[in-house]
Amino acid sequence: MINQTFKKTERLCSKKTIERLFEKGSTETETSYLFPFKVFYLFDSTQAPEQLPQVLFTISKRNFKRAVDRNLLRRRCREAYRKNKHLFFESPGGHSPASIAFVLIAKEKVAYEVIERSMKKLIVRLSKEVNQEKEATKTAQNTPEES
Repeated sequence: MINQTFKKTERLCSKKTIERLFEKGSTETETSYLFPFKVFYLFDSTQAPEQLPQVLFTISKRNFKRAVDRNLLRRRCREAYRKNKHLFFESPGGHSPASIAFVLIAKEKVAYEVIERSMKKLIVRLSKEVNQEKEATKTAQNTPEES
């Protein structure tokens, strides 16, 4: 079982990667919705299969004016991710995206149970999509091109 920690190496801090994630009209960034999250993620073919993704959590100041509320929701999101990140490797293939940004789109405070339930579903969904992406690139590389 994976350690249930959230280390500095798992946090997305690179400005270049964050800009790539949120770049409008980008073809390399994928998105997914599941209340209360909108998720942006990037694939990286050079990433090792057992490596965890780098993760970013963001809560809008427009929706939550008080820093206390934003910090509470950010802590809840981090905790839900920390407890359930092992799901990336329980599905067949066991791959994860290289970078993930979780954007909380709720207008009101959300209970931890709701956040955790949607986090579990999103992690499983992302893992499946990465596995499909990896299989698609393998078949594209193995298929000889006809002239």
